[in-house]
Amino acid sequence: MAKKKKTPPNQIAVNRKARHDYSIEENFEAGLSLMGWEAKSLRAGRISMAESYILVKDNELWWFGGHISPLTSASTHVNTDPTRTRKLLMHRNEIDRLIGQVERKGYTLVPLSLYWKHGRVKLNIGLAKGKKSHDKRASDKEKDWKRDKERIMKHGR
Repeated sequence: MAKKKKTPPNQIAVNRKARHDYSIEENFEAGLSLMGWEAKSLRAGRISMAESYILVKDNELWWFGGHISPLTSASTHVNTDPTRTRKLLMHRNEIDRLIGQVERKGYTLVPLSLYWKHGRVKLNIGLAKGKKSHDKRASDKEKDWKRDKERIMKHGR
């Protein structure tokens, strides 16, 4: 029976599609500017980051399309917008370096995963290049071969 992969206890969500559509060159860690109800919803695991992306606007990085569903117990006087744009918190020199890579070398910034670190929410960002469809097919074929090889080695056929 196959073992189900366990997510680490500090992991909130993973963007599985990102590694399929992009080849990740480098990883960065960014903080997120959140409201109180968003942090509570994240603790409850009410997030979808499948269609999210990161844009550069006014020399700052912004996370678009991350959907955080509000809890039903959210306060009535709080205006909850599940898909609002959230500011990424990073050091200025890191932001400048990433903006340079994106504007000059044609890289893309992709949100990879969301996790807790010392009680704060962190977003793992990948500096990535888009894969062509033939690259995707090749990586899928390679993944299938690795799986088959493991199966053969395990059963000794």
